[in-house]
Amino acid sequence: MAATLTTLLSSPAGLPFLRNGSIAWKGDLRDRAEDLRAELDGVDPDAFARAVDREMRWRCDAILTGVERYRHHPYRRDMPEPPTVWREGSARLLDYGAETSGGAGAPVLFVPSMINRHYILDLSEDCSLTRWMSGQGLRPLLLDWGRPGPLERGFTMTDFVAGRLERALDAVLDLTGARPAVVGYCMGGLLATGLTLRRPRDIAGLALLATPWDFHADNAAMAKRTAAALGPFEPVLDAWGELPVDAIQALFAMQDPLQVARKFTRFSRLAPDGAAARDFVALEDWLNDGVALPACVARDCLTGWYGRNDTARRAWVIAGEAVEPRRLRPPVMVMIPGKDRIVPPLSARALGDAIPGATIRDPHLGHVGMIVSAMARSLVWEPLAQWLRNLR
Repeated sequence: MAATLTTLLSSPAGLPFLRNGSIAWKGDLRDRAEDLRAELDGVDPDAFARAVDREMRWRCDAILTGVERYRHHPYRRDMPEPPTVWREGSARLLDYGAETSGGAGAPVLFVPSMINRHYILDLSEDCSLTRWMSGQGLRPLLLDWGRPGPLERGFTMTDFVAGRLERALDAVLDLTGARPAVVGYCMGGLLATGLTLRRPRDIAGLALLATPWDFHADNAAMAKRTAAALGPFEPVLDAWGELPVDAIQALFAMQDPLQVARKFTRFSRLAPDGAAARDFVALEDWLNDGVALPACVARDCLTGWYGRNDTARRAWVIAGEAVEPRRLRPPVMVMIPGKDRIVPPLSARALGDAIPGATIRDPHLGHVGMIVSAMARSLVWEPLAQWLRNLR
């Protein structure tokens, strides 16, 4: 937000440099700037400056209006909790099929990211992938990683995958007596891949939704900048044993600093009591309900994945063994959302290409939109449910 407002407020100061051509524009911006300069020939400089000032003030007002309306919106998530069938430390396993289908249906273990809360897969009464799946002949069991406590702050990635996630799998096997399919979303897909490589005989199939693999495929320079931004937080990692939520959000906001301005400007135009505004608040509340990352996991993700590209280099190791997608044996589906800005399609496609015989689908949706947008049911939920049912 500070970066956006600073950019807008500094717009009038840049006008003289635009007119005299002293700004060193890069790439295609150079031609666009020259076209703009040509259009300004003959335009009264004072009148144009006043127009820029009005536009800047209007945009600032729209952003701040959107933020204020979001902060005071009455919507609050109030969803009935499914039964907890297993718990260890901060983690728990939620059984969405226990009541809906009486425990019937093929079990599916959903593994979300550790950075955001699990309930993106159970966002609201009108938008819940897990509750919908429970009515499709399936028994969804959703892993809630929880917030890291004193024990989890000392965990490595191996502790989470070869330890806690494997024991969650054991709990599903004990509860249902059947091999579950595993569905991993975003970072959860990487963890689910590690799990499946370790326990192929206990897993019926693996679905990977918007799962990154080659972190340098789309923009290696940006990935390395994201990794380098962890450096100033090293004293915090050492002192607290975790990377705080605010730091994580700041690191990822760097990838598109103006995205906050765009979304709150759009929200300011919505009818406050309409369904679109309610859906926006539900999603924004989830985004703001982030989770800190244990120090070792933060270093693995940022320095290892983003910085060194350990995954694509086959240098990411769980319990002493490299995570090698070519060794996956259960059936695999890879969903690559074509409009994803968080996990670029090139990054996710590298994983699909590395898995022999993988079924690949390319829904034309965004990273979060593939789970919660109006088109998510037809482009993601239904094909995923059909694929899961066909495993039996």
